[in-house]
Amino acid sequence: MPQKTLVERITAGVGSVPSLILHTFIFIGFFAASLLHLISWDIMLLALTTIVSLEAIYLAIFIQMSVNRHAVELAEVSEDVEDIQEDIEEISQDVDEIQKDVDEIQEDVEDIQEDVGEISEETEEQKQAATLDQLTQDIRRILADLEHLKKQ
Repeated sequence: MPQKTLVERITAGVGSVPSLILHTFIFIGFFAASLLHLISWDIMLLALTTIVSLEAIYLAIFIQMSVNRHAVELAEVSEDVEDIQEDIEEISQDVDEIQKDVDEIQEDVEDIQEDVGEISEETEEQKQAATLDQLTQDIRRILADLEHLKKQ
């Protein structure tokens, strides 16, 4: 892990404004040294191109290492996304099953309500029948009482 961090730091550092400024001053320094005749043009160009070529090679390697690591991370994320999609599909199936269960429960509740209504109707009919029986008994008693009064 420390190598990855170092590679990322180098790659990020080279792609920054301070790196641009530093490289600009280095190039200016090389050309200034040659203009001030501190080193010859041939040696300056040879040293500058060698340094720039080596730097480009190493930067390309660092960048490729970063790209490879990101490719692995993207593959892992892709696997995670596939796992999440499978989980979502399973959850969707579960929700569908729960919806079916809720529909069945709703039908059961409606059946129970119908049964309760029928029981209520039966109870009402039983009450009416009991009332009718009571009225019939009362009328018979009244008739018996009237018959009894007629005989007196």
